[in-house]
Amino acid sequence: MAVHQAVLGRFFEDYVVGDIYQHPIGRTISEADNTWITLLSMNTNQNHFNAHLAAQNPITDGRVIVNSGLTVAVVLGISVLDMSQNAISNLAFTDIKMSHPVYVGDTIYAESICTGLRQSESRPYAGIVSMITRGLNQDGTEVISWKRSVMVATRESGIGQNYFPEAKSGPLQLPTPADPEGALS
Repeated sequence: MAVHQAVLGRFFEDYVVGDIYQHPIGRTISEADNTWITLLSMNTNQNHFNAHLAAQNPITDGRVIVNSGLTVAVVLGISVLDMSQNAISNLAFTDIKMSHPVYVGDTIYAESICTGLRQSESRPYAGIVSMITRGLNQDGTEVISWKRSVMVATRESGIGQNYFPEAKSGPLQLPTPADPEGALS
């Protein structure tokens, strides 16, 4: 019997320059998502929450447009599992480009390419991973892109590992014929 420890994401030594990561989770943007983040962040541009006013916007064909801050956050979040789950620190975001509007009901996907790797000079337990990430809508249209660098822990560092608590009741065990409910009783 094997125990698969609670470890997510990649460590510095797992990256290869030129590798492309198609992040596995997509996210459909709802009206509540857009309105909530817009009002929570004190963004007063009514194109994000006032359909009557947005009807006058020639860029969006009169539709309510999703707050670009939400688009950034969703694409960044989608990329975390592959690109920065074991990051110690974000170092840089540059060249953010909003290339196509996002609307309520759009489903956003993301992919990243590793563009650079280097061992940290000041922190031997980590390295710097550079990437380009882009978000695509359900039609494959690029809606956003950026360059990003993060400091990622090495596997040897132990950072992001061995955090799962040990059960006070002991390890899970297969039920036996004498105890068909096993550890759940």
